Amino acid sequence: MQISEIFYSIQGEGSRRGRPCTFVRLSGCPLRCRWCDTTYAFSGGETMSVAEILERVKSYSTRMVCVTGGEPLAQHEVHGLMQDLADAGYTVLLETSGAFDLSGIDPRVVRIVDLKAPGSGEGARNLWSNLDLLRESDELKFVLLDRRDYEWAREILERHELASKVHALLFSPVHGELDPTLLAAWILKDGLPVTLQLQLHKLLWPQATRGV
Repeated sequence: MQISEIFYSIQGEGSRRGRPCTFVRLSGCPLRCRWCDTTYAFSGGETMSVAEILERVKSYSTRMVCVTGGEPLAQHEVHGLMQDLADAGYTVLLETSGAFDLSGIDPRVVRIVDLKAPGSGEGARNLWSNLDLLRESDELKFVLLDRRDYEWAREILERHELASKVHALLFSPVHGELDPTLLAAWILKDGLPVTLQLQLHKLLWPQATRGV
């Protein structure tokens, strides 16, 4: 497998934000979201076997592992990696764009699906059939650039009755582009059953671009 980086940090997003976590960032992604903050993971990285990845993960004390990217599902071997991590007793989180089929993923894995809003430039890549595969343990993330993105996300929530399908609905402002106070006001006015999410790692380490 091609691995961009493996590191130990604080989980900055999702319902487990603030908790220590080991991150396994896979290389490669077919999407090109205009606000992507991990473009360094588009290519390159280190070739590692699943066994080597597991050994590196075991060197850290936390029992939670986040498999991310890039787009981790672009590498088919990730399924075996996640299964082996779950077999070893880890809480396994998968961060995926939702452009790849969610079926076939080990049921012990928590799937954090990032639906692409129009402002990302990659909205056409959303695989809408994935919404029928969601489980109560899953989380849905919407990264929003502006009011148009917000209204799009609100309509998706209502049309697909997503609040009753997943563990968490996360609304995140594009860092540095959408004022989170403004997003908070929209959420409060509409009474949406969502969590306003800021990227905790960017608040803790604002100058860091990798390994956080």
